Amino acid sequence: MRIAFLTAPQGVEQIELTDPWQAVTDAGHEPVLVSTRPGHIQAFHHLDKADTFPVDDVVGEVPVESFDGLVLPGGVANPDFLRMEDKAVAFVQDFFEQGRPVAAICHAPWTLVEADVVRGRVLTSWPSLRKDIQNAGGTWIDEQVKVCDHGPNKLITSRRPDDLKAFCEAFLDVFTEEAA
Repeated sequence: MRIAFLTAPQGVEQIELTDPWQAVTDAGHEPVLVSTRPGHIQAFHHLDKADTFPVDDVVGEVPVESFDGLVLPGGVANPDFLRMEDKAVAFVQDFFEQGRPVAAICHAPWTLVEADVVRGRVLTSWPSLRKDIQNAGGTWIDEQVKVCDHGPNKLITSRRPDDLKAFCEAFLDVFTEEAA
């Protein structure tokens, strides 16, 4: 399986990128870093700069069909930057339109709200997104991981870095099931 990890050029919470990336690699699958610009992305540990990572593909130049699933890491700034990029929002919408599974953690559902894909779905996130999700027609719950299969695809969401183990297990199970 090829799994896209969509991030902005800066602002992604490093552990929310690296732990799922490692889980995909350990499962024998191929993680692919997709961003809005070529080069490298700048990760963060909360508000402090962390490591940089090389971009594999640029959104708008790589078709959704080349991936089996999409992971949206969080960080406060990452989804805020992504939701302002039309090509990134369209990339997310295409996953939903094509029925491909999507996983999002922490603040990443902001991008889902902008893509208008939470309506009628039950999901979780960082608690401060509760009203945004509700205003977009979704139902917010406070659970470690939520798998929602409303609509043509499955959406896996999680709240925070402390939930990463459960998040990785859940999205890998769903992605593997959907690819079979």
